[in-house]
Amino acid sequence: MSVLRVLLAESIDYAGLFPPAGVDMNTAVSNYADYRLSGDAWALGRFVVPASRLQEFEAAAEPHLDQRSSPPWSLSVLSGPDLETDLATLAAFADRQSKYGSLVRTDSLEIKATSAAAITDIMRQVPRNLETFVELPIDKDAEMLLQSISQLGARAKVRTGGVTAHAFPSAKELLRFIRIAVERKIPFKATAGLHHPLMADYRLTYADNSPVSRMFGFLNLFLTTAFVHVGMGDHEAARVLEEGSPQAFSMTEREIRWRDHSLDMAALRVTRERGMRSFGSCSFTEPMSDLRALGFLPGRVRQT
Repeated sequence: MSVLRVLLAESIDYAGLFPPAGVDMNTAVSNYADYRLSGDAWALGRFVVPASRLQEFEAAAEPHLDQRSSPPWSLSVLSGPDLETDLATLAAFADRQSKYGSLVRTDSLEIKATSAAAITDIMRQVPRNLETFVELPIDKDAEMLLQSISQLGARAKVRTGGVTAHAFPSAKELLRFIRIAVERKIPFKATAGLHHPLMADYRLTYADNSPVSRMFGFLNLFLTTAFVHVGMGDHEAARVLEEGSPQAFSMTEREIRWRDHSLDMAALRVTRERGMRSFGSCSFTEPMSDLRALGFLPGRVRQT
């Protein structure tokens, strides 16, 4: 297995229902079914769906659930402010899905919280077998919230952008979040504004007249997390997080290098197990095409 596959296996949680793509349920489900059968399926993670739309998902997914030779569909369910209702909806969904055996499984729950008390209440209600990612604000010091997450056995979630420039955190805020999560051994996922591997200026939406803003790259985040895991200081880690040159990175069968620093297979595996687990993206083809365009993956660039 290549180093890039170790780093990015099952890492792209497909969130096509959400902006800037915002496709309808039938299209999103059909896309996910196609991605599962593609040569890039190794990088595909969970299908992200709000709890309030689970019945809609069922209707759209049923024609695709006869692929019994394929791995189960993995869902990450987003909860809103009424967690109790959403958990009841999820339980009813699980009962209905039992007729399909193991073809669909809900792996994780994603929910927002802004206080330690809210995190405690969430973890009191959520079943222990459901991996829970709690989205935290990071514009202020999130250390106390991350401490609560660590103590309660939850996972963290960080929002790294959006469809407006002000939705993006600063590199300093994001690096601080990564370092605290690493130090406290908290696995986390990232979401929003991560369609591309490396930091650069990109369009915020797919509209022809879309404004442009500096966006973080998903490869930047994974590698920054890995380098922090192996002891890199903040000055160099900030440079990795904001690196936009593909020539600064190189990959062999055994390691990934950024300038004079390297990460071996063991460090990459630890990063995925104990650090950054996945990222949400409204496109699956765009991240993969960009990796090919940069020469990080072999194969023809897919036009979308």
